[in-house]
Amino acid sequence: MPLRPKAKIFIAAMAVAALGCFGVAALHWHSDDALHFLCYLAVAMLASALKVTLPGIDGTMSVNFLFILLGVMEMSFAETLLLGSAAVLVQCYWKPAKKLKPVHIIFNLSQLTVATSAAYAVYHFSARTIFHGRQPLALMTSAIAYFVFNTIAMSTVISLTEQKQTRRVWKECYFWSFPYYLVGAGIAEAVGQLDRLIGWQTSLLVMPAVYVIYRSYRLYLGKLETEKKHVEDMAGLHLRTIEALALAIEAKDHTTHDHLQRVRVYAMELANELGLSYEDKEALRAAALLHDIGKLAVPEHIISKPGKLTPEEFEKMKIHPIVGAEILEQVQFPYPVVPIVRSHHEKWDGTGYPDGLKGEEIPIGARILSAVDCLDALASDRQYRRALPLDKAMEHVAIEAGKSFDPKVIAVLHRRYVELERMATQQPAETRAKLSTDVKVERGAAPATGFAERVSTIRPALQPDFLTSIAAARLEARTLFELTHNLGNSLRLDETLLILAEGVRKVVPHEAVAIYLLRDKKLVAEFVSGENSRLFSALEIPLGQGLSGWVAQNRKPILNGNPSVEPGYLNDPTKFSTLRSAVAVPLEGATGVLGVLALYGAIPDSFSTDHLRVLLAISSKLGVAIENALKYRLAETSATTDFLTGLLNARSLFQELDNEISRCRREKTSLQLFVCDLNGFKEINDRYGHLEGNKLLRAFAERLKETCRGYDCVARMGGDEFVVVAPGLPTQNATELAHRIHEIAHEAGQLVNGSNSLSVSVGTACFPADGSTAEELLTEADRRMYVAKEQHYAGSNSKPRDKEHSYA
Repeated sequence: MPLRPKAKIFIAAMAVAALGCFGVAALHWHSDDALHFLCYLAVAMLASALKVTLPGIDGTMSVNFLFILLGVMEMSFAETLLLGSAAVLVQCYWKPAKKLKPVHIIFNLSQLTVATSAAYAVYHFSARTIFHGRQPLALMTSAIAYFVFNTIAMSTVISLTEQKQTRRVWKECYFWSFPYYLVGAGIAEAVGQLDRLIGWQTSLLVMPAVYVIYRSYRLYLGKLETEKKHVEDMAGLHLRTIEALALAIEAKDHTTHDHLQRVRVYAMELANELGLSYEDKEALRAAALLHDIGKLAVPEHIISKPGKLTPEEFEKMKIHPIVGAEILEQVQFPYPVVPIVRSHHEKWDGTGYPDGLKGEEIPIGARILSAVDCLDALASDRQYRRALPLDKAMEHVAIEAGKSFDPKVIAVLHRRYVELERMATQQPAETRAKLSTDVKVERGAAPATGFAERVSTIRPALQPDFLTSIAAARLEARTLFELTHNLGNSLRLDETLLILAEGVRKVVPHEAVAIYLLRDKKLVAEFVSGENSRLFSALEIPLGQGLSGWVAQNRKPILNGNPSVEPGYLNDPTKFSTLRSAVAVPLEGATGVLGVLALYGAIPDSFSTDHLRVLLAISSKLGVAIENALKYRLAETSATTDFLTGLLNARSLFQELDNEISRCRREKTSLQLFVCDLNGFKEINDRYGHLEGNKLLRAFAERLKETCRGYDCVARMGGDEFVVVAPGLPTQNATELAHRIHEIAHEAGQLVNGSNSLSVSVGTACFPADGSTAEELLTEADRRMYVAKEQHYAGSNSKPRDKEHSYA
């Protein structure tokens, strides 16, 4: 982890203090017994290699403090500093777990120098003035000083780097070693007594004791490591629980995942700056991901509703903090997550829910979460509105300081929101399991009790306004009667929708109307009129998305929703719409939802409950009329088009050809006719099967249609024979088109089954040179096509298949 500025300042201060200590030592350098010093130095460096890894941090600890205490008792200040420095360098460079940076080595040297200096000063001062020569007590006090200065310095730099509490780091990572320092002081005193009685050479006998202390370190730390692993496993279990619950939220509300991650980044940075405790920060970290877990108890159509909630819907929505708290109580988190989740919709002035807490009665984590939750919600797209620019969103939140939000939290958020947004956008994308919400389960034909009968969920249940005038009521009744009567007069879809639009305008004023029909799980505009009609006509709205998609999926109407939430409506930020509200109702037939009728207004809340009531009354009749019109369109299309390729069929070809010949005769222009027959299709069909053959025919037909002009007539006569009618095409261009048709056949064969055996024989005829009627032109073109086919098979030594045609 990179060092933070405060940590660098602290290290620099320690280095300056260490330089001061070395300066004092250099000025007072002396050595009474060089051999004594060198032996202690060698043994201390050897003991430094016996090091253990500390739990919870990237650090090691050795037993060289024994020799530092011996140096404090028996050597000069300069010798003691030199001994300790050499020992710490060995500890840093001898088989390190990872390569240390120079700044780490400088700090290790500095903190040991300061701690050694403090221990030396405490020993000699207390021995002379406090304990009056009682060296054991002075040495014990010196060991305590060394322990305090050494471990607190380490804890401070770790807390400044990792933003943890110094006291917590010291207690968890270093306090356990305090008894060992006291034992070390006793051993050092015993060695000192032997030195005085026998000689300093006996101090070499301390090595077995050093090894015993080292082994006890190892055993104790091994036990700590086991306990630490158990704690980490439990923490991992809680983390996986959090992630699983967050995944459950995502399954309910697909717009929540990015919102949760951004809220977490914002909230944790504010918590660090506001100085929350470790427990409060961990609780906030979990609550930032889980605060919406209670939405699992809210119906999905309310959560995803792209419009204003009714009072009843809002009452249902308000239960989610309570339900979320009740769910999380079962997890038994080791930190206070539940109060934050329960209170994250409380307001500073006491007008929030569910408990009406105010001011500092609200947990600090909930105060942070509510502010950042609101900011990110305003700056993100929602079902009921588009995102605000971040600056505008922050202005809205700042206005609520002292009313909805804690002013202290808002002050920090306002100062840092740009920086926090940059941090949130730079977060690496998280990999999360994808729930199989779109999988169709094949097994299970029906529930044990059977299926319920289908009942329409759309009913004109809203009561008319008391102030509705008699004239308006008569107009409404007459309009409904006329619509009911007129809708059944035509089976053409465009005429049916035009009748509807004209009738609705009389009773429900609006600036734009759009009627969307459902095709392949998308709503496509079938009829559009009024303002922004071009934008609406280009929309393809996925089922369940936007205002109209929500209405179609949930079979519920929306009153005064936001038009801008329709997917693709205003994707271009340079575009501006004057439409501010919408009313939309589902259109249902006997087979289910057919589409959506949507009216758009220029001012907010353009539509009343009476308008909705009228549209609901119309929608049921309109649904039946549209369903009949769609069936008629399907029947009409089936009669004039080829079901396999979508081209005109033989019957439509004759009609189109007769019409074109008549027009060319009047305008005295020419017409080119092409009859195309695929060579080798039967062999491909026999070899690869009829499904591959059908695929090949569709591919050829699609490319043939794309190659021809928009007003050319392209038809399938039957089998593998196609006809192109090209009015006004010059003769030289006809040759180019015939050549292109040969290329199309080759491409289709390659695309479908990689075959090079597919080709095409083309026969042409020109009006009026080759005939004056459809039958004459087709006969001549077919004759020429068959000649081309015989030439093709003659070149390949194959026999053409027999063909019989009658164009009468």
